[in-house]
Order: sequence, then structure tokens, then C-alpha cells
Amino acid sequence: MKKTSTRLADGRELIYYDSRDDVVRDAADRRPLDPVATASEIRHDRLLGDHVAIASHRQARTYHPPADECPLCPSRDGRHSEIPAADYDVAVFENRFPSLAGDSGRCEVVCFTSDHDASFADLTEEQAALVLEAWTDRTAELSQLPGVEQVFCFENRGAEIGVTLGHPHGQIYAYPFVTPRTERMLTSLAAHRAATAGGNLFDEVVAGELADGRRIVLEGEHWVAFVPYAAHWPYEVHLYPKRRVPDLLALDDAARTEFPQIYLEVLRRFDRIFVGWGAGKEGDGASQGPRVAAGAARTPYIAAWHQAPLRAEHRGEFALHLELFTIRRTSGKLKFLAGSESGMNVFINDVPPEAAAERLREVASK
Repeated sequence: MKKTSTRLADGRELIYYDSRDDVVRDAADRRPLDPVATASEIRHDRLLGDHVAIASHRQARTYHPPADECPLCPSRDGRHSEIPAADYDVAVFENRFPSLAGDSGRCEVVCFTSDHDASFADLTEEQAALVLEAWTDRTAELSQLPGVEQVFCFENRGAEIGVTLGHPHGQIYAYPFVTPRTERMLTSLAAHRAATAGGNLFDEVVAGELADGRRIVLEGEHWVAFVPYAAHWPYEVHLYPKRRVPDLLALDDAARTEFPQIYLEVLRRFDRIFVGWGAGKEGDGASQGPRVAAGAARTPYIAAWHQAPLRAEHRGEFALHLELFTIRRTSGKLKFLAGSESGMNVFINDVPPEAAAERLREVASK
């Protein structure tokens, strides 16, 4: 991997990650950009104990531009984008409309490929491995920034999720606090350690799923993917390295080599979940949620890497893992977060995890 760091016209950092060492990245950003003006502020909710980012400047961010005006495509034919080069493998840059900025953290955009019409599932194993290297490198770099407590790499895909740019990309947030979801994991981890005289909850969860077997989706030598016993979402897969590590930096070479094979197969299965299914296969109820737009082929999803906070006590006991889930619960229908989920954070899942795992095994590559 070759890494080249440069600057955009407004001073934001841009990093190219190339699979070849002989690539030269010297294209200049010729856009007449004004300096980035952000007003990100972190406010603490005293009742819930969590944090909210107030970022009013994001109202002006780019919203569903036509394909020929995509800001994540390479700069070609006289049209300048966020990527000055005419082509790229993987590119990472500071978000022009960040949720977190300055003392409140940092937000970056990760462009997985220069191909506007592709998706992560379309990448080759070599391309996916390069994205993993970029995630790992950015985690290392962002972890060194003053005030950063946790680094979060993720991908939102699909208009149903709320994605405003169709180009295949993800994001990285460097939070100045530990997120509520991770805090809850750490609390459960500590309680289990105390109750079992040193047992590790993550290890027991993975071992339990492997022993049960009904919810296993895919297993390799170094990774295992399963639908969790208490899945919140209709189709939800957790991907763990079999050797527990706290973050991406700690993965060994064997796990890095196998990751693209396992992850790409899981993503491709996600795109086949609903193929050939008629609407209502899982029953028709009064709270089925909104219909998905006709012709929507690719399954919308969120893919989220969970890494140990940088200064957590017993940090080595945390287990790096990726959580992948879709808000589509059957063909043509979405899982809508209504009163119980949004109001009380109590999820109601319409699809039994065992049935979801069975379907994800059915749609395996031949």
C-alpha cells in the first residue's frame, strides 16, 4: 500500500491509498473554495448522560446531486470534485460538512472506489483489503489527535438509510467522548467479569453462537459471522475475528487476509435476501411500515465497526467486531422505528434471528 497525503483548496486533508507503489498523486485542487466554516458543538444531556452534536452548518450539505455532478467521483473533463485526481483506488478526506470539528472531534469521508455505480459488494478482494488498510491507518492517525476518545468507521448505504450521495463511500468519526452504545457494552463486560471471576462476555457470546450453530451465517478460519440471539433488526449480522482483539490495529496478517473473503460474501448475500420474494412473505400486520421504492435492488444497510475506546479500563477485554444490519424487513417494506423503539429504545423485531440466519445461508454464492 502507498499512502499520499495532500491538501484541498480550502485546507482540508486528502489522503490517497494506492495498491501500487509507483502511482504519483500530484493533482492540485483548482476549485475557488472558501475556508470551511463549521459551528459544531457538543452538548451533554444531563438526564440521559449522553451527548448530542449540534451542527447547523450541515443543513447546506450536498443533497442527491445528479451522477455527473457527484463530488466523490474523480475530477475529469474539466469538472472538479473533492478528488483532484483523474482516478483513484481509495481516497479519504476531511468532510466539508462535518458533524464533529475542532475541539469536538473530526469527521472523514472514505471513498471505496472511483466507480460511481459500484458498491462495496462489487469490490475485488484486493480492493476490499485496501479499504481495510485505510480504515486501520485512519484509526491509528485519528487516535493520536488531542481529545479523541473513540474512533468509529462505518458505512451507510441506500436512500432508505438517508444517504445523500450515491457514490460508494463510508465515514469515520473521531469522537471526543465514549459513545453510549459502547458504554453499555463496557458496563455489561465489567459486570460479567465481576460475576464470573474474570470471564469475558464477548468470548462467551461468540463461543455460544458457535456451539448453538442455528444463527451462524458464515464461518472461516479466522472470522465468524452470525445473527445475534437478541437481534434488534430484521436482518442483522455480527462479524467477529475468532482471536479477540480490541481494534483494527491489532488484527494479525491471517485475519486481514481472510477478511475480504468473508465480508464480501456477507454483503453479497445481503443483496440477495429479498430477491424473488413476494411482499408480505413474513405476514401482514397493521404496523408494517413504509414501502420501499419500486425497483430498489440493493439492500440498504448500515455497517459499523466497534472498536475499544482509547482510554477504557481493561481495554484489551473489548472485542473488535463489525455490525451489519438493514432496515428492510421484507420485500417492499421497511422496519420503522416507531413509539417503542424511538421513544423507549425497546426494539421489536418482526423476523426471528434463526429465520434470518437461515435465509442468509440460503442465498450463499454457488
